[in-house]
Amino acid sequence: MDEENSLLHFLDDTPSSHYRRTCGGYSSQNDGDDHSDASDADPSNARDRLETLLNQPANKFCADCGTPDPKWAALPFGAFICIKCSGTHRSLGVHISKVISVNLDEWTDEEVNCLANSGGNATVNTKYEAFLPENYKKPRQDFATEDRAVFIRKKYELQQFVTNPQFACPLHKHGAEKRHNQQHSGSKHGTFRNSWRKKESENKGGKKMMDVGMVEFVGLIKVDIIRGTDLAVRDVMSSDPYVMIMLGHQSMKTKVIKNTLNPIWNERLMLSIPEPVPPLKVQVFDKDTFTSDDRMGEAEVDIQPLISAAREYQSSIITESTQICTFLASENSILAKDSIISIVDGKVEQEIALRLQNVEHGELEIKLECVPLSQ
Repeated sequence: MDEENSLLHFLDDTPSSHYRRTCGGYSSQNDGDDHSDASDADPSNARDRLETLLNQPANKFCADCGTPDPKWAALPFGAFICIKCSGTHRSLGVHISKVISVNLDEWTDEEVNCLANSGGNATVNTKYEAFLPENYKKPRQDFATEDRAVFIRKKYELQQFVTNPQFACPLHKHGAEKRHNQQHSGSKHGTFRNSWRKKESENKGGKKMMDVGMVEFVGLIKVDIIRGTDLAVRDVMSSDPYVMIMLGHQSMKTKVIKNTLNPIWNERLMLSIPEPVPPLKVQVFDKDTFTSDDRMGEAEVDIQPLISAAREYQSSIITESTQICTFLASENSILAKDSIISIVDGKVEQEIALRLQNVEHGELEIKLECVPLSQ
């Protein structure tokens, strides 16, 4: 490879391009396309192969801090990481690092292939820590969240340790730092409310966060997007709806259900819960091919009561299913019907029927489950 080709190859080796090359299938999970082929994979076979990868010596410790028995994976890098480091990986965005739980998520053959082809923690650290300075203190399991965040961003997003600093391309470094500094902070606590657009305008004038990875995570929230009812028409006679959820700087979206006003998703999304805890933002869109997607309503959910209930359950002796508290629906409430926080099979859950706001009509059914950090 001559000098010109080497430079082009280096410029193309950004986190996002590496993501597309190594595990391009993940982009389809977030672009609204159908996923009929994903159901053909054998989950039991994928699970067996995943266990084999986990048992490799280098994969028994977090690739970033060395914590034993990591239960998370960062794709497309192919690293097994601990739950504390997974929080920072999530804050990088799924276009850079997609975090999947070893135990909580159902793995497909494609995902396991992506992990296996990357070579595991040994290969990951050989590449992304190739030029780690001798005097640089790599995080250990007792390091603070801020120290982990700084290291993980340098390692994966800025890729400062991939090449010899004497020959690093200034264009590549400048571009990574620019993307890094363009992320913004902002969101406040609240109850069920319909202030999406107001919050957006407030955040535009808000203070920039120099490092959004420097946050503490208190657990995970699983969001089951179940169904929509009587959604608004945005095409000629119908709509192609999908749902986007946001929690702090994290966002995920469902697949698109074509040509229906009563879609059934039954799709699970999962986000880390930052501290302080922001509201969970839910928004429905109509997918358009040639123009920007149309809004079909939004809502905000206060997840603080669910988190409090999960923490209380950890220290309780309750062993059977029970209802913890109820939020009553009313004519002016964002709730279409009463919402109950309950313990079901050892899980703290909340079923919510949302009356979508800033739209003609439409409801959205979701179910939340809180998994505290200690679990």
